[in-house]
Amino acid sequence: MKRFIPCFILVIFVFLSCNSSKTGKTVITYTNADATLAIDAFHETFFDKSKGIYAGKSDKRGVAAIWTQAIYWDMAVNAYKRTKSTKHKQMVDDIYAGNKSHYATFDWDNGKVWFIYDDIMWWIISLARGYEEFGNKEYLDYAESGFKRVWEGSPVVKDPGSYDPKNGGMFWRWIENDPSRRSANDGKMACINYPTVIAAMALYNATEKGDYLNKAKEIYKWSSANLFDQETGLVADSKHGNSTPHWKAQLYNQGTCIGAAMMLYKETGEQRYLDDAVLAADYVKNTMCTAEGMLPFKTGVEQGIYGAIFAQYIILLIEDGNKPEYADWMQANIDAAWSRRDVVRNITYKDVSVFCPTGAVEVYDASTCPALMQVIRPVR
Repeated sequence: MKRFIPCFILVIFVFLSCNSSKTGKTVITYTNADATLAIDAFHETFFDKSKGIYAGKSDKRGVAAIWTQAIYWDMAVNAYKRTKSTKHKQMVDDIYAGNKSHYATFDWDNGKVWFIYDDIMWWIISLARGYEEFGNKEYLDYAESGFKRVWEGSPVVKDPGSYDPKNGGMFWRWIENDPSRRSANDGKMACINYPTVIAAMALYNATEKGDYLNKAKEIYKWSSANLFDQETGLVADSKHGNSTPHWKAQLYNQGTCIGAAMMLYKETGEQRYLDDAVLAADYVKNTMCTAEGMLPFKTGVEQGIYGAIFAQYIILLIEDGNKPEYADWMQANIDAAWSRRDVVRNITYKDVSVFCPTGAVEVYDASTCPALMQVIRPVR
């Protein structure tokens, strides 16, 4: 009975602290210590030390998708940037070593491991960002060779690359062994176009090579004209040829649009980029979120990662765009998720309206809150 009472009190406290969705306020506010606890718990729960990569579920079953491993590495890098601790530097090194070993030492010409353009591009972004933080030349070399491979194609794999030199933009479909199979009607998805802008800008920041800046501007211009609703801020999921864009909202597409716009804004100072970022963020807040401002989530395969990607780029709008009002919105999302965490494992869940399940949880579905906590400063 002595052990039962404290647990019961804890449950009641957590319940009462987050039973405030009608007011939009929470009693619990997270701290820097909570942010550290969250990333450490996420890593401990999902990182498979025997393989050196993240598992698909909290019971260590399966392997998380190749492109999402890059996002988890971003989270670790952000944790190190926040704490500057040797523990989080080791986390960064362990994740990198494991992924390098598991994924063909980042041999972009290995068509069995790398077979979707945006899988590579997500890693290019993370590697370039890793170089900016740590100065590890190996990261930059892989990022530059990967960008060239996606843009131009591979003589080994015999694909034509993602870039469309005739009509602009980046194709999503991977063509192997027969470039003639490329069709002008192949899809140009937001998930390859906006990340290409971000990767190009990250490489420009790392190298100061003007070609990267030019490529970023070019792909952003195409994306803005073909995938972005200038009236509402909605980012289309894709466009095929000259057909009408597929106006399906996805949180990560809104996030990468914000990121691409903000990186160009920071470099050029052109107001139109900041305006686009604000419009894309406001579409999420006013149209995609719940009435309480909670971020949307989906139940499809790997889609639980979308909030973690959004976290990476909304912070650019907050800091580089001088828009602190968006921090309040993100803090409310963190508080809602953290107050409903699994208090035994200290992991969170994508649906912040319910307590985190105590059983097996997918790594994607637990990523948003700890990702946000590494970049959004706590109230106290």
